[in-house]
Amino acid sequence: MSVAEQTPRDSYYDPEPSILSRGEQSQPLSAFFREIVEVLLLTFLIFWLVNSLVGRYRIDGNSMNPTLFNGEYLIINNFVYDLDEPQRGDIIVFKHPRNELNLIKRVIGLPGDMVEINGGRVRVNGIALDEPYIQDAPNYDNSWVVPDDQYFVLGDNRNNSSDSHSWGFLPKDHLLGKALFVYWPPNRWGKVPHVEISTS
Repeated sequence: MSVAEQTPRDSYYDPEPSILSRGEQSQPLSAFFREIVEVLLLTFLIFWLVNSLVGRYRIDGNSMNPTLFNGEYLIINNFVYDLDEPQRGDIIVFKHPRNELNLIKRVIGLPGDMVEINGGRVRVNGIALDEPYIQDAPNYDNSWVVPDDQYFVLGDNRNNSSDSHSWGFLPKDHLLGKALFVYWPPNRWGKVPHVEISTS
């Protein structure tokens, strides 16, 4: 039996790959599940990172009126005081030194400061503070010298606040973070209004 002679056309090689069938184009099931796991791990990593850097808290009570109000939700910076020291006027969240509560107050006295409250005025190192943010002038009198690694904190609603004037100083290792932002309710949305308190 004779063999047909091969022509140049018969020997032509098509460099294009053949088109796969529908079933051959789809990814294996294992690759599909791998992608799901990767997405879940990435989501978890982002969630963990965000929660490490910021915290979310709800205000219960009126001790920070008229600056912050009962029922507001805050975002706080969790790591700022790992990098820097609190400043007078900062609004901070911290663990109560005597129980398991988390509180929010304003820093008034730094380590080494002398804080005096008398005649409705707060003085730090002899300088009377200008405090347009408070609800009412304090109706109590006393004086304190803030120890090392501790802080003196007060609520802006001075006569309705459990703070350093009643339970003492706040240890540095009880700090949780600095209040940044009110995100709920929508009509209160905005930055937390810190002030710079100067004693010079």
